[in-house]
Amino acid sequence: MFSVTYEIVTPESAEHGEAESCGYILESGGLREALAALLETRTAHCDGIMAIEPSCSDIGQARWIAVCNGTEYLTGAHENRALHIPDSVTPASRARLFRLINA
Repeated sequence: MFSVTYEIVTPESAEHGEAESCGYILESGGLREALAALLETRTAHCDGIMAIEPSCSDIGQARWIAVCNGTEYLTGAHENRALHIPDSVTPASRARLFRLINA
């Protein structure tokens, strides 16, 4: 089962090198549900997705894929979400999953 976590960083929390809030959006779910949770955002009026990054340069070995959203216009906060990939997923499927998210 897949899980999705989030981290919201505000200008104030960034000054201390910390996140304002973080946690699970989805602790255990199917791929379709996890992808929907990954590509949403809690911050309103943001620039949209700014970057999609695997946890490892060898995409087939990536343990998670992070989606970095742009800055929210009103508060200056930005949100990152990460799709955590189960150990049972093969390297080829991890690479396909990254290509699907990055499309």
